[in-house]
Amino acid sequence: MDIRELKSKFIQSRDYITDDVNALMDFAKKAYIQNDINIKEYRLLVRELEKQGAVIPETDHSDSLIEHS
Repeated sequence: MDIRELKSKFIQSRDYITDDVNALMDFAKKAYIQNDINIKEYRLLVRELEKQGAVIPETDHSDSLIEHS
């Protein structure tokens, strides 16, 4: 699967068009978790999306239930 196919599947699934690379990265992650794509495809998509400026959001650990030392 390439970025064009990912965008096409996104449009079919969400009923709107996006060029937001972060939204596409989230969609690729969901597809991988649901076994719609394999790890090789996922890695290639993430690599390409990161080249286009996608970033993984930082998580706020201040309200985490895990104790930090």
